[in-house]
Amino acid sequence: MGSKLYGIGRFINADSLIRYIEERRHGDGGYCFVSVLNDTNVNDTYYAVKIYNLLGLEIPEKETTIEFLERAIQPQTAVVAIAMALEGLAILGAEDVAMEHLDIVFTKYSPSEGKFAVGLGGSEEFGTATPLEATYWVVKAFKAIGYEFSADEKDAIRAFVMKFRNGDGYGVKGPTTTMTYQALRTLHTLGYRPPRSQHFRNCEICGEWGGFTEVPYSLPPYLEPTFYAARGLELQRETPTCPRRHVLFIRELQNPNGGFRRSIELGISNFQNTYRALAVVDFMGRFL
Repeated sequence: MGSKLYGIGRFINADSLIRYIEERRHGDGGYCFVSVLNDTNVNDTYYAVKIYNLLGLEIPEKETTIEFLERAIQPQTAVVAIAMALEGLAILGAEDVAMEHLDIVFTKYSPSEGKFAVGLGGSEEFGTATPLEATYWVVKAFKAIGYEFSADEKDAIRAFVMKFRNGDGYGVKGPTTTMTYQALRTLHTLGYRPPRSQHFRNCEICGEWGGFTEVPYSLPPYLEPTFYAARGLELQRETPTCPRRHVLFIRELQNPNGGFRRSIELGISNFQNTYRALAVVDFMGRFL
């Protein structure tokens, strides 16, 4: 796999980015976004793996990181974190290791029994994971490791996801960019082809700002909806209206330490934000 560093380096400081990631790797194979802390965790390690994979770079001491992710799959671990560990193992070429731990997933997530994540625990977006978020992560992880849901399980998941259909998107009280993408990605991964949503287009900001918002016709833009909207446009094979403006928005989010924050106004760097920023630049750069 060739490195994408040169291409992405046209838009952001790639050297400081790489230093930011490398300096936060620890001897146990895990990563922690605060370099002075030896508090390695699944979230940071997963995103470190995703960053290296996106850039087409070799992951340092890969076997140690595989061992770290496998150790993280425990009965008490939140289902989103378990799904991250499974997908991370797949990226590292250890799908067989991931397959050995599916029994733990099924104690928390079993569509045939109407269980859409028991004891949800930690979330990427909301403090406590929503069942839709957990579904998105589990379906994505199972796809990565090569596990195929049965036809009945797929139908059960589809029926569950469709409960969140809200106008032209998906959400609880109203459609949001995050939940709309998570729902659409889940349905596509299972082989369904839902109608296109205009939600992502309605949340695109050009002109002075750039980026995308969580709900239409609002300000300011943040990194999370910008990432999910970019993924949504890619999923629907659509072109962003102002890709250069979006890249400029992302450039403004890079901190002096090389990592990225979530908004122009404030925020510390972390691995989640950094991966999302890179993914947006990678997508938008195709249209420049």
